[in-house]
Amino acid sequence: MKKIILSLSAIMLMATACTKQQTTGIDLSNLDTTAVAQNDFYQFACGGWMANNPLTPEYSRFGSFDKLGLNNLEQVNGLIQDLAAKKHKQGSVAQKIGDLYNLSMDTARRDQEGIAPVQKTLDEIEAIHSHDQLSEALGKAMDFGLWGMYVDADAMNSSMNILNEFQGGFALGEKEYYLDEDDHTRMIRDEYRKHVTRMFELFGYDNAEARADVVLRLETRLAKAAYSNVELRDPQANYNMMSLDQLQELVPQIQWQSYFAAFGVSLDSLSIGQVPHLQEAGRLLADEPLEDIKTLFAWQVIDGAASFLTTEIFMQNFHFYGQILSGREEPSPLWKRAVGIVNGTLGEAVGQMYVEKYFPEENKARMLALVHNLQKALGQRIENLEWMSRETKDKALEKLNAMTIKIGYPDTWRDYSKLSIDANDTYYANIRRAAKFEQDYSLSYLGKPVDKTKWYMTPQTVNAYYNPSSNEICFPAGILQYPFFDMSADDAFNYGAIGVVIGHEMTHGFDDQGCQFDKDGNMQNWWKPEDKIAFDLRTKVMEEAFNRIEVAPGVHANGAFTLGENIADHGGLQVSYLAFCNNEAAKAEKDRLQTRDGFTPAQRFFLAYANVWANNIRPEEILQRTKSDPHSLGRWRVNGALPHINAWYEAWNVTPESPLYIAPENRVSIW
Repeated sequence: MKKIILSLSAIMLMATACTKQQTTGIDLSNLDTTAVAQNDFYQFACGGWMANNPLTPEYSRFGSFDKLGLNNLEQVNGLIQDLAAKKHKQGSVAQKIGDLYNLSMDTARRDQEGIAPVQKTLDEIEAIHSHDQLSEALGKAMDFGLWGMYVDADAMNSSMNILNEFQGGFALGEKEYYLDEDDHTRMIRDEYRKHVTRMFELFGYDNAEARADVVLRLETRLAKAAYSNVELRDPQANYNMMSLDQLQELVPQIQWQSYFAAFGVSLDSLSIGQVPHLQEAGRLLADEPLEDIKTLFAWQVIDGAASFLTTEIFMQNFHFYGQILSGREEPSPLWKRAVGIVNGTLGEAVGQMYVEKYFPEENKARMLALVHNLQKALGQRIENLEWMSRETKDKALEKLNAMTIKIGYPDTWRDYSKLSIDANDTYYANIRRAAKFEQDYSLSYLGKPVDKTKWYMTPQTVNAYYNPSSNEICFPAGILQYPFFDMSADDAFNYGAIGVVIGHEMTHGFDDQGCQFDKDGNMQNWWKPEDKIAFDLRTKVMEEAFNRIEVAPGVHANGAFTLGENIADHGGLQVSYLAFCNNEAAKAEKDRLQTRDGFTPAQRFFLAYANVWANNIRPEEILQRTKSDPHSLGRWRVNGALPHINAWYEAWNVTPESPLYIAPENRVSIW
């Protein structure tokens, strides 16, 4: 694949050339013109889209992200099907992609195999006869456990990789599902107990109800000691570097030398994420009956294997996680699930095919120009902050200018030669080997310098990210399409859509978490104390504003949990709008005020932004995401965010009579 190497001047010339004969990018059918923009901007901007894209049975939420993701999925499916229909050399990437896809599609074979593929793992758990064996068993296990381990950059020395521990052991994921006493959460627990019971029955266990009670009791014990999602957002509280001797003293119930020997690593130290949870896990392993611990481990294996076995087991799993938790009526079609498995297992190999066919190089050039303009605008906003001292501003600007920008796809593609996909083996066995391949890949970085070229999303992903440990922003090829990015659309559209996404990711470097990391990605304070106090006071306004939003009857948004994403949305809007205005300033006044499709450029900026968050969502999914998702719901990323943006009031003539109006002195003002 050819690489694109352009000077900044060439990029700017190309971006300028792309502005000729451009459309507005606004699809007028997305609008609901019966709504009043000043009263409910989300309904006005997205009501037509919601009416034209009703939820189908397979979705609990379907939005602009999902619609583009579906388009990408169909494109990837075409690429994979071409490979799956042919024979390829054993060990080649084409063979691995094709065979894994075919294995995923073969439900008849899985129905015939029953639970046999997972029986060996369950037998290994049953063969544990004493508490003394648990440390080694946990080190060897990939399918069960009470915590997890992963390799990542050291938060205090971002150039080196270390081993990190994090809490686990409770299948519902959010501790609130085990502890909250509202009617809905109690219903979820009751349904979960029924689900665990039924799954044990399907796997041939006796006393299934009693086993389900054991699972719920032990998972609740772990959940009580776990950090909440708000507590997990504190980088310093979740970084606890210690030696193996200190770890042995902290959690003496586990023989850590035996554990790590079985895990296959040699190390002197690691970071423990959530100390109270790990201590409770140690106590649980020491004082709970061995048979109960084995029951929990067996459940974890069953829960993890459910998607890869018989249709009956799959559908029972979907009944709870899909229908009860999310409100979905039907599972996704088999081909979508198969593509998802291949994407998750050989993602970069699929991504290489994807970008060669579907990602124009000129998209990358225009994106680089947009990113440059956004960096410049954020720098301007930092310079103009009245509440920040010169000393802290200089540090912030250093960090901004040091950001690494990744667009489209990695420069070097990942090597999958050590991954074995065998069409003669069971689907589950192949999935387990793929999991072991991923684990080995992660552990291969342990104790080595951080690879700054590594990507944490595949090119076909419809998303973007900021990584604080490497101070980088990444925009995969998958998101660089309509409604986020449109080469044929004008600046108002692209700055309102992908421009805000760029600004959002940049602002993550300066949200309540990102601001704790310096320009090199080290968790180090670069703030003068009085500036940090002023920052925290301003973010508190954001937190409290979202706490007041009622997302469902009697249920409010969690402003502390969603704070980082809300700060990033706010910053993205402010920064991208300034960058847009900087571009507009070079135009004649008649062009800046020109109405196209009935809207001024400023109005189209905000319409483009709102359309990014258009979606329909089921009531069950609203409740689940309020517990589990650090992002605000789509409606509130518009109606909750825009009332804090002064330019929105000016563009749409929003007056104090509007239900969305917030007095200037009460609006959020951060970056």
